[in-house]
Amino acid sequence: MAFQDMLEPIGKRCMEPREEASRGTGADVRLIRIVIADQHAISRDGLRRLLETRTDFRIVGEACEPSHVLAIVRRVAPDVLLFDAGHPAVFDILARVVAIQPPVRSILLTGSMRAAEATRALQLGACGILPTDSPPSALFESIESVMAGQYWIGVERASDIEASVRRLEVARRRARAFGLTRRELEILRALTNGDTNRTIATNCAISENTVKHHIKHIFDKVGASNRVELAMFAAYHQLTDIL
Repeated sequence: MAFQDMLEPIGKRCMEPREEASRGTGADVRLIRIVIADQHAISRDGLRRLLETRTDFRIVGEACEPSHVLAIVRRVAPDVLLFDAGHPAVFDILARVVAIQPPVRSILLTGSMRAAEATRALQLGACGILPTDSPPSALFESIESVMAGQYWIGVERASDIEASVRRLEVARRRARAFGLTRRELEILRALTNGDTNRTIATNCAISENTVKHHIKHIFDKVGASNRVELAMFAAYHQLTDIL
């Protein structure tokens, strides 16, 4: 099937390569050519607008369907592929992208990825894994890092990939903790162990009044009305395993 035949009907042209135009301030500017692959139009638009604030980045293509990614990458030969990791076929497509020459550096954008999935993505050839709630600076740095031959995991360059994957897993689990702070998670664990407010205050080196304030915030955040409900809620959502 010809590439043009794979395009959406007019009005839904979501994998159209963009014509290149001079954007640098001088001939010595090294343009980094980027393809955005994301099923969500709002996400693609947001990424494009953000990346276009950099004069050394060039958006050379966009794909709205994972099945289009290979065709667009082969056609425009980008330096970097920003790929939404939320699609079920992401690993199969990633393995095929890695085989394309010249090589493409893939960065997976993820709202939630377990350590085993992150490890598999890296084994298949991904160069970066970036949470979608990362600041713009992390996006820019991730692109620069993989272009320099490094890995990027979470919000940092990865010199120790295994340790970085573990930190990413911890950060993702904390992000799913219903807005509970680290201190609140510590107190939640103590509560589920049956500790009294006085014991918690002593172990945490804080006053009992402070413990009471933390407990009130915990109840408010998770919607529990007593310690029994809180313990059941924490067990169901595995909140005591997050720290």
